[in-house]
Amino acid sequence: MKNFTIHLFICFSALILISACTQKKGDDNQNLSEMEAQAKSDIFVVVDSSLFNIVNPDASLEKLTEGFEWSEGPVWVSEFNSILFSDVPTNQVYKWNDEEGLSKYLNPSGYTGEVERGGEMGSNGLTLNNDGQLVLCQHGDRQVALMDAPLDAPEPNFKPLADNWEGKRFNSPNDVCFASNGNMYFTDPPYGLVKNMNDSSKEIHFQGVYLVKPGTNEAILVVDSLTRPNGIALTPDESQIIVANSDPDKIHWYIFDVNEDGTLTNGQIYFDGKGYGEKYSGLPDGLKIDSNGNVFATGPGGIWIFNSQGDHLGIILTGHPTANCAFGPDEKTLYITADMHLMRLKM
Repeated sequence: MKNFTIHLFICFSALILISACTQKKGDDNQNLSEMEAQAKSDIFVVVDSSLFNIVNPDASLEKLTEGFEWSEGPVWVSEFNSILFSDVPTNQVYKWNDEEGLSKYLNPSGYTGEVERGGEMGSNGLTLNNDGQLVLCQHGDRQVALMDAPLDAPEPNFKPLADNWEGKRFNSPNDVCFASNGNMYFTDPPYGLVKNMNDSSKEIHFQGVYLVKPGTNEAILVVDSLTRPNGIALTPDESQIIVANSDPDKIHWYIFDVNEDGTLTNGQIYFDGKGYGEKYSGLPDGLKIDSNGNVFATGPGGIWIFNSQGDHLGIILTGHPTANCAFGPDEKTLYITADMHLMRLKM
């Protein structure tokens, strides 16, 4: 009887250990109050203290400028030490730097048609291609395009890089990134359509992730299973790609393996943010990955930070629905577009 009791105790302990080890990654929303209690300032929710190996615990969030309808898509341009960003509803790209402050950079930025239209018509995600040229996700024109003008002399002259899939117009390309070999990846949710999901002009009845190889204008569908694909970024070794899903019913980030031919496979949930949408405003949106593999992803509350192993370390609280972020020089400064604001965090 004694041996049976010992055996039963060992089996029960093993079951507890297995249960603890197999707890679903990302399912830490039950500890939100404890996380907040650990915060070292009013802008941090701390999940793991190693957050402060990445961000200075004494860092403060600066509001650089405001008054926009929905700021988005920031990209740092070293050529003139400035951050560029979209104001999507107003069809405008702005420039900001320390010396000159705010100035208008490009208009129109996303819709060049003559027929007046509403909705989120401007550019959204901005990036520089491997030749240092400005690439824009254009909601209104429903394409990803290159600005066919020098960075220091911007003009609304656009060369389409991708404007259809199998002859069907995209919904509204949202965010974009480039691999070192020139492969371009972008997401295509419906937010830029005049009536979003109910727009009669919607030609593709799913929300895709696409690949365009250099020297072509052919969009290759690589993911069609996400409900609202949004922000997108490659890991530093380019072996994987992370895609944000801005669906209030599926607050997820996904990760995919990048195949040799550039296609994506083995999609998995990178992090499940279930529960956070009830506590904080905002959804998974734009994201960036630094050279060490740390992920800075906009989501409920502000900027979520994950380390290179995919562990959630904490949240930078912005106080506003947060759309996107970009690194400044040397990855020591984070620029943040949040609702009507452009913000900065010196890390």
